[in-house]
Amino acid sequence: MPELPEVEAARLALEEHCVGKRIVRCSAAEDTKVIDGVAPSRLEAALVGRTIAAARRKGKNLWLVLDSPPSPSFQFGMAGAIYIKGVELSKYKRSAVSPTEEWPSKYSKLFVELDDGLEFSFTDKRRFAKIRLLDNPEAVPPISELGPDALCEPMQLDDFVQSFGRKNAPIKSLLLDQSFMSGIGNWMADEVLYQARIHPMQTSSKISKEKCKALHRCIKERLELNYNCRSLFY
Repeated sequence: MPELPEVEAARLALEEHCVGKRIVRCSAAEDTKVIDGVAPSRLEAALVGRTIAAARRKGKNLWLVLDSPPSPSFQFGMAGAIYIKGVELSKYKRSAVSPTEEWPSKYSKLFVELDDGLEFSFTDKRRFAKIRLLDNPEAVPPISELGPDALCEPMQLDDFVQSFGRKNAPIKSLLLDQSFMSGIGNWMADEVLYQARIHPMQTSSKISKEKCKALHRCIKERLELNYNCRSLFY
């Protein structure tokens, strides 16, 4: 399942290779389970001719800011992924398209061609992802309901410790609660808890300040060291 590092890697690649370019062609799949709340033909019409101004992310959600609204947003679900033809998005998992592979993939849900010939595709083999067309993605669910982003929103150590002291849920459940802190999923929660030597079922409010400090440090290290993400934890 894509978690914050994978989605951030996709955002960074889109920012580097696609921002400032105009969309000249796109194709949306006839899949109403993934293309949510908008007809594929309307999605295509809303994107063609627009210039990509920015690539944004919160938690495990990504959206493109165009030169005028609306914006396409991507909720990655279980198996959503961004592929840019000719570009390797990440060093720690296969993310480049081989010249021998079908392009766009049969699992493509949105294919986009830019004015310089670059092409990218959002794929989803398992169909749990969502693509939406929204005037302001940050103002509506699911993004509006997310808690602070684990990577991009500052979380001072004292605030981190105090926030756990107010919660009686098991610590792993709290880490997975996207309204509490967005971006951490199952495998990352397991890893940081193991590194901090905290049992996943330990009640959050009963964790010592020293263990909270260790957990804070482990989240920071996993984001910065393992996945080359730049954290704003203090």
